[in-house]
Amino acid sequence: MKIFLSIAVMALTTYAIRMIPFTFFRKKIRNRLIQSFLYYIPYAVLSTMTIPAVFYATGDMTSSIIAAVIAVILAYFGLPLIVVALSASLAAYLTMLLLPYFT
Repeated sequence: MKIFLSIAVMALTTYAIRMIPFTFFRKKIRNRLIQSFLYYIPYAVLSTMTIPAVFYATGDMTSSIIAAVIAVILAYFGLPLIVVALSASLAAYLTMLLLPYFT
């Protein structure tokens, strides 16, 4: 029974988040400031959720920083996401593997 209540609460929350803007904003938003603010919200939220996870995923800050630097460099050169993700993961793994030998 508890699981059904949890699912109902999550469904209601998800529905409310999507329904409220349609209820309050019936006309098209013409203010450029608000439009640009709403445009960047998804990027800001995604960054806020992702960046801390990147640096605390391995449990070691050194390997996380090296992996993040590798990912940023490869992404800058326009490589596909799968290449960037696998390369960063490999860099973090190799750093964790080799780090005891250099300290």
